[in-house]
Amino acid sequence: MIPISGITVAGQRVMAIFALATLLWVSELVPAYATSLTILGLLCIATSDSAPYMLKEALEPEFMLSYSRIMSSLAAPVVILFMGGFFIAIAATKYKLDINMARVLLQPIGTDYSKVMLGLMGITAIFSMFMSNTATTAMMLTLLTPLLKSMDHNDLGVKGMIMAVPIAANVGGIGTPIGTPPNAIAFRYLTGEYAMGFGDWMLFAIPMAAILIFISWMLLRKVYPTGIDNIHLEIDSEFDQSRDALIVYGTTAATIILWITSSLHGINSYTVALLPVIVFSLCGIISTEDIKQINWDVLWLIAGGIALGYGLERSGLASAVVHTIPFDTMGIVLVLFMLSIVAMIMATFMSNTATANLLMPIAVSIATVLTGLDAFGGLSVVVICVALSASMGMSLPISTPPNALAHATGMVGSKDFIKMGKFVSSIGVLMIFACMVALGSAGYF
Repeated sequence: MIPISGITVAGQRVMAIFALATLLWVSELVPAYATSLTILGLLCIATSDSAPYMLKEALEPEFMLSYSRIMSSLAAPVVILFMGGFFIAIAATKYKLDINMARVLLQPIGTDYSKVMLGLMGITAIFSMFMSNTATTAMMLTLLTPLLKSMDHNDLGVKGMIMAVPIAANVGGIGTPIGTPPNAIAFRYLTGEYAMGFGDWMLFAIPMAAILIFISWMLLRKVYPTGIDNIHLEIDSEFDQSRDALIVYGTTAATIILWITSSLHGINSYTVALLPVIVFSLCGIISTEDIKQINWDVLWLIAGGIALGYGLERSGLASAVVHTIPFDTMGIVLVLFMLSIVAMIMATFMSNTATANLLMPIAVSIATVLTGLDAFGGLSVVVICVALSASMGMSLPISTPPNALAHATGMVGSKDFIKMGKFVSSIGVLMIFACMVALGSAGYF
């Protein structure tokens, strides 16, 4: 028997599935998406109303999971939200909207090394708010390639410039609900009385990202002093004026505007995300071959987390586990700080998406037993703290795909990520925690 009082049979089975998922996600014995699909299958077979008779007999009816609810995780609103983001990213790359935007925004910066680095970080962060962090990093490192060839590779400034890209991509992702999967996972809990619009998220997240980008820029200049004074970044590209390109430009702009202004027109972010999906599909901008480029593994990974969260909640396991720890006797601020630190540490050694998938349901259950949490922003402050802190796990090459891409250039090593990550991650988590407590106490959420 599992030594947790009040645990149900369904809870015991969900705990076994949770333990298996944790082992597979941490060890990476199989692809992360395979773990998520395994979760869906095991939950249906072992804990749902579609389980074999021999397994269903022992399940308490009130704690039995719905197989349709488990499977609907694959088409949950937050999955559609991310799909809309992927359609925009693919179309933007196909018609060079991303490269041309980078050209327009970077050209006025000049040639001063420090200003170019700051500009590069700013553009990377902006793109990562609406595109995959991985795709953004790949694009920006590609833009840097001709520049790096002309620089002295023994100068620390080269390392600093390369490190600037993944750091900006990781940090910039916190700016919007679709910037990174942990944000999307948190966003699905922000419904009902805790409902939050796309623009509401951006109002507090973008300033935090901007401050952390600036701090990271100053740290990079300190850690990687350079003798390079001037640098010239050439981007040879022009805006496509074809019909399809204009449709991409207009639809992308309309989608972003509708996301930001959802509180004015009443259309939620999930429904708005269908706009680029429908328009690009009907107009032939996204073809059958293009659809294959969608990161289905990310969508399935998120779906697995949603299903696991449902299982933990419905089976009563999350509540039983939380009640074994006296969180209600601890200070709310201490609990929030502990959750933030745990999220960052876990995300350093495993996928930040997997971290959010595992930790978010537990954090939500903890929130239900914290007396007086409403004075600090309620459930909102808990899930946002965990999501944003998970994005701060960036101290190793394996921590995030942007880190891995930068490491693959061969110009930065593990020591560089540890050197910068220990500062950026620590400062980021402390800033997120302080801002969330302050905003929550002020009644923002």
